[in-house]
Amino acid sequence: MKQFWVGLVTAFFLFLSGLNNGNAKMTSTFVRSEWPSTDIPLDNQAFAVPKGRNAPQQVHITQGDYEGKAVIISWVTPDEPGSLKVQYGKSEKKYDLTAEGTVSNYSFYKYKSGYIHECLLDGLEMVTDLSLGCAPFYLWLPGDLGQTYNSLSTLQHYMQSGADAVLFVGDLSYSDRYQYNDVGIRWDTWGRFVEQSTAYQPWMWSAGNHEIEFMPYMDEVVPFRNFLHRYPTPYLASKSTNPLWYAIKRASAHIIVLSSYSPFVKYTPQWTWLEEELKKVDREKTPWLIVLMHAPIYNSNEAHFMEGESMRAAFETWFVQYRVDVIFAGHVHAYERSYRISNIQYNVTSGDRYPIPDKSAPVYITVGDGGNQEGLAGRFLEPQPDYSAFREASYGHSMLEIKNRTHALYHWNRNDDGKKVPTDAFVLHNQYWGGNLRRRKLNKHHLRSTIQPITAKFLLDSE
Repeated sequence: MKQFWVGLVTAFFLFLSGLNNGNAKMTSTFVRSEWPSTDIPLDNQAFAVPKGRNAPQQVHITQGDYEGKAVIISWVTPDEPGSLKVQYGKSEKKYDLTAEGTVSNYSFYKYKSGYIHECLLDGLEMVTDLSLGCAPFYLWLPGDLGQTYNSLSTLQHYMQSGADAVLFVGDLSYSDRYQYNDVGIRWDTWGRFVEQSTAYQPWMWSAGNHEIEFMPYMDEVVPFRNFLHRYPTPYLASKSTNPLWYAIKRASAHIIVLSSYSPFVKYTPQWTWLEEELKKVDREKTPWLIVLMHAPIYNSNEAHFMEGESMRAAFETWFVQYRVDVIFAGHVHAYERSYRISNIQYNVTSGDRYPIPDKSAPVYITVGDGGNQEGLAGRFLEPQPDYSAFREASYGHSMLEIKNRTHALYHWNRNDDGKKVPTDAFVLHNQYWGGNLRRRKLNKHHLRSTIQPITAKFLLDSE
């Protein structure tokens, strides 16, 4: 029997002042002696199968609803279906609630998956505390992780830092670098690899190009099959018609997940859904508006340069109109942060043809530096574009610490030969509440109302 603690919700509102935005643009000259970009061997302890007959493995948690009052627990049993019941409670000594899930399996080429269980724990409560002494809300933003020793370094550094939730920007296992049955096997190893974190706190998923796995030579032509079978998302809760794009509210943030590899031009389902979802954002209740995608809209690396241009043309005007605070992407295996800029003035026949400073625009951050087997993208375009604030070709991890409704602290830590090295940091001013944009007196009740952490303990039993 496995026992897990999961922190479900944390939010807070505190005052912060006297901080400014970043430094002049720069390209880091740091060059690291990179560990080999090869996957960890299958017999390594990082992929260890839990002891016991039909023991649950690959446990992971994600948000299960729109408002943050439910979670989806997923796990795999290798030999036969396990119990569908999950016992849970708010006390370590009392499991007074029970939920019943579903089980399924699938084939990919000749590989047969284990038995994949999913269970929704809903009706969870949030506790309101009228005090100011509450902790910040931390988010980890990884992408392009893979399962190399560099990946392990990134994951371990993050776990030392700690966060309340994880926003993953796509490219999970890199199993598509393999063929035939090894594709499915490497999905299993990745699930066990990240379980040390995914079993204890919610990871919110988005899909990258390595999740497509279009492999006609194996008669596998349905995109995203492995990903969709293994990693559920609460897409129906936000009225989405597809698990690859959805939205959630997490503490004081409204988080929108987009799919770079699904149709998104005008009138398509994703375009239509996003148009309606942005109208529902209430910055009084969720001050922060965060967008996730895989292919970056602004990128000055030679790798994947301008691959996000079509999505920029489709959605950038909305991002500016609704004052999105920050957009995180992956895909490029390096780190880069932009200034607030936009390129919405040019209309083919007239207007400025280049990105210009725009105080209403988001900050764009590329975090495809998780550590996968394809290695680093070390060649940046020169000279460094004016829209690029900081860039470095290193592995690392990003943290966003939401302090209150006006300010958040962001920092990126380089993985330097197994060590965590703080490298880039700035204060993110909220586009709706922060800076000089909206000088308004905050309601005292809003300042003092907080959502404190809720912990739920749950049991998975293979018997």
